[in-house]
Amino acid sequence: MATKKQIPDVDEQWRRWQIENDPERFEHIDTEQLKSDLIADLTIKSQMDVREYTLYQKWCEVHEKYPTRIMSTLFGDDHQMVDKDQESVIQEIKSDIWMPKDADDYANLKPKMILSNGSSSKEYNADKWNTLRTFSSTMKNNSNIGRNLYYTVIDEITKKFLGVICISSDFLDLTPRDKYIGWPKDIKTTGNMINHTAIGSTIVPLQPLGFNYMGGKLLALLCLSDTVQNDWRNQYGDVLVGVTTTSLYGNTKSNGLSQYDGLEHWNKMGFSSGSVAFDPNRDILNRIYNWVKENHTKHYFEWWEAKKPNGLPYKRDHKNRTLHFAYGKMKIPKDLVKCAHQRGIYFSPLYNNTCEFLRKEITADQLVKSFDTSEETLANIWKTKYAKGRISMLKKKNNVSYESLFYDDLIFMSWEETKAKYLPQVGR
Repeated sequence: MATKKQIPDVDEQWRRWQIENDPERFEHIDTEQLKSDLIADLTIKSQMDVREYTLYQKWCEVHEKYPTRIMSTLFGDDHQMVDKDQESVIQEIKSDIWMPKDADDYANLKPKMILSNGSSSKEYNADKWNTLRTFSSTMKNNSNIGRNLYYTVIDEITKKFLGVICISSDFLDLTPRDKYIGWPKDIKTTGNMINHTAIGSTIVPLQPLGFNYMGGKLLALLCLSDTVQNDWRNQYGDVLVGVTTTSLYGNTKSNGLSQYDGLEHWNKMGFSSGSVAFDPNRDILNRIYNWVKENHTKHYFEWWEAKKPNGLPYKRDHKNRTLHFAYGKMKIPKDLVKCAHQRGIYFSPLYNNTCEFLRKEITADQLVKSFDTSEETLANIWKTKYAKGRISMLKKKNNVSYESLFYDDLIFMSWEETKAKYLPQVGR
């Protein structure tokens, strides 16, 4: 029987890594040139409001992941995708997005969550998940280091796509949530109780499910399902007792509300401390990583290479750690680094005594479930409490949408074209 590979302690990992990596072969990065390019890039982004910056990140992401080339034809220049397989996947997905034939078709939906992690299924694999996620939301598709459960949500009857969910390692520090739990920091982190909560890092309905029927509320409810709880325990060995999420805009949104406000089983905790860090473009970001590797090698190793005994990264949030450190060392002006922006924080305790468990006052066998977390029950809450009233209102206003709103046309659009067409859609 195969045994799990023993991971040495960090000091031994560092010793071995130094032997295997010759500093003379590290890419040299000119510090002053990097600083100049970084300041120029951040100056442009710091002048954007949060909606424009969100859309700009999406545009950059699409153009990096889906490159095009100009082909000369008898009819003039034609922009074409470099990777024809990507093009095929996009077209296949677009034909499989759920679209109602009648406004009340939502009542027949039977949502089903399919775990896409390492799936060999051609219909629901990781490539399909990432394509769905990239083009169904104006929010950048960021991959998270640590625990991740990727779900493709379909209608079990028609097999059509309804949305995507990612359940990830929870944020270490969210003051309003931690205050609600009464969470001592030592128990939360060194006591590993943070592993018993997760965050809905992606909760994205496809359109027109989102607009017509408040589909975001359906997906948020499904984040609390038995399916998620069972997969969390099976994949990571921890009982899941609570789920966190954050809104995209918090109190910067015009009406101050998000899809989580007033949603059954989700409690609003308050707002985050209020800042969003600007990301440099991909070329500058890679140069920053290499600059830290060249000039502050031990930090680079601990953030990017070192592992805990369980195989997870030694330090969380390696990207932001690296950027924060590099900005400080290069003395980048603080007003270029972040913009003031608060996000709403929401938390769903899955048990009546979730907080007591997270404070280590009780054990797992004493947990008392708060509510029925079957997918069927959660979907019925959505249908009766949210979708029914929403579509009834839209029907009265003759405003029912039959638009899929898939953002794949960004592949061929300039930034100015993208801003003119989609800025009003950000966050939808």
